Amino acid sequence: MANTIRASVVQTCTAAYSLPDTLDKLERLTRLAKERDNAQLAVFPEAFIGGYPKMSTFGTVVGERSPEGRDEFLRYHQAAIELPSPALAQIEAISRATGVFLVVGVIERAGGTLYCTVVFVDPADGLVAKHRKLVPTAAERLIWGQGGSDTLPVVERSFAAAREGGARVTAKISAAVCWENYMPLLRTFYYSQGTQLYCAPTVDARETWQHTMAHIALEGRCFVLAACQYAEARDYPAGHAARAGGADVVIAGGSVIVSPLGEVLAGPLRGSEGVLTAELDLDDVVRGKFDLDAVGHYARPDIFELRVAGA
Repeated sequence: MANTIRASVVQTCTAAYSLPDTLDKLERLTRLAKERDNAQLAVFPEAFIGGYPKMSTFGTVVGERSPEGRDEFLRYHQAAIELPSPALAQIEAISRATGVFLVVGVIERAGGTLYCTVVFVDPADGLVAKHRKLVPTAAERLIWGQGGSDTLPVVERSFAAAREGGARVTAKISAAVCWENYMPLLRTFYYSQGTQLYCAPTVDARETWQHTMAHIALEGRCFVLAACQYAEARDYPAGHAARAGGADVVIAGGSVIVSPLGEVLAGPLRGSEGVLTAELDLDDVVRGKFDLDAVGHYARPDIFELRVAGA
């Protein structure tokens, strides 16, 4: 019997920084993945809860921060969620009601600092882990703090068999956010922990991103589930810089699911929101490692050594 699960990537965006409306989208799209595709796991994009402030400057130039920029940060801070919080409880309730394991990009508020975080939410156990983006990219460093080695989970969970009559399936799940995927040592750490479902929530809609996702699948001999935002100017609140940028499409999508041998199983999806789903045979991870195990028989620990502080 095939060692399979059904997994989805959800291409969507924050609803004008409205937490209630965005949580409604989370529920609606999770139910779509479950009821239409019988998905057991669904990955949502980077910063889905809280929002990705594309084109915002927060009133900052080198050496100066404007009062208007401070007010913008206040609004963004207020749109973020704490962990735990009533918002998290609602995400847990959606997972529980649908039976879908959720991997969701959120903006996490911890005191005065915001983090670009991914939460792992189990239908039975609720929040089981979180990952904070280690290095915000470029101007993201104005608004997000850095994650640490204490939030580098590779979560092992059990799923019912995707096909009737099969045994339960155990899978190891990790997440790397957007340009974290260009950090070779982070990838190597996840490979060393045996990741099988390598989740990549992102807002990178470039065509070149597809090459990155295929490379990681081949390098790690793992399934890559990349969920990208698709956002139009109208999806941002009134007065936001994205509305004045002159482009109708602000983040163009490109969500994709790739197999351990680099085969595109679903996507890339462009031009709209939507849900992509594929049946994943976890035995393909082992089949792939027959000729390439980057942290096993294709490694040289006598020459190269990975050390992870605090992990």
